[in-house]
Amino acid sequence: MSLAAEHAGEDVREAPVVEKLQAALAEGERPPRPSAWASSVAFGWRGMLRIKHVPEQLLDVTITPVLFLLMFTYLFGGAVEGSTDAYLQYLLPGMLVQSVLFTTVYSGVTANTDRTSGATDRFRTLAMWRPSPLVGVLLSDVVRYGVASVIVVALGLVLGFDADGGVGGIALAILLVAAFAFSLAWLFTCVGMVMRSPNAVMNTGFMALFPLIFLSNVFVDPSTLPAALEAFVDVNPISHLTTAVRGLMAGDAAGEDVLLVLGEAAVITAVFAPLTARLYHRG
Repeated sequence: MSLAAEHAGEDVREAPVVEKLQAALAEGERPPRPSAWASSVAFGWRGMLRIKHVPEQLLDVTITPVLFLLMFTYLFGGAVEGSTDAYLQYLLPGMLVQSVLFTTVYSGVTANTDRTSGATDRFRTLAMWRPSPLVGVLLSDVVRYGVASVIVVALGLVLGFDADGGVGGIALAILLVAAFAFSLAWLFTCVGMVMRSPNAVMNTGFMALFPLIFLSNVFVDPSTLPAALEAFVDVNPISHLTTAVRGLMAGDAAGEDVLLVLGEAAVITAVFAPLTARLYHRG
């Protein structure tokens, strides 16, 4: 049998199969393409389902903030402010900042897990707004920010924290911390796009956050520090965030501090959100 005849025979055998596939694909009306918001919310819900099936993921936003607040208040309160009650008034807003910012590292860990497991490659083949998986990760982490914030503030009130700003001041403080954390999560998601493993993202994230938080005004008054260290603390964005949160929770006018924090959050988002999306598209 000639080569042309063999090819003709293969075409005859494949023709019914192709017709069946085309009939199956053409059957019924295709669903509409989801909007950017709908697909992002769907991936946010995916993150919530992860927490539902592995509730141990909430330990970092439930147990860890409690341990930090109790240890720092009762171990260092007397040495730093002369009494635990006085130190709690200074420490609690900073502890709220620390507890929420620590959770931003996990946005990068989740993004890296999807990339290294191949899930990101599958997501790219779907007919949807391509950054949806990244935005969905950040949306689900906003819930984690809320859980950490409520636990820290509730424990602080039980221990005797006096929030002169009332419920409104506390709510605004939590929203401000969540807004800054959302922008910082873009940075760590960007790190998640370039690191080789989730452990590398976690180690890098905490290695960067620990010195920035401890070299801020979260734990001590910067005026008690050496001049060079005080100068660094004054320009540290985490110090700006902590100062704004203290002002809101104390009921003091903190408009300039809040605007400064929102401006810094906007700059971080403007830099790292497009960069993360670019790395995501390149694979």
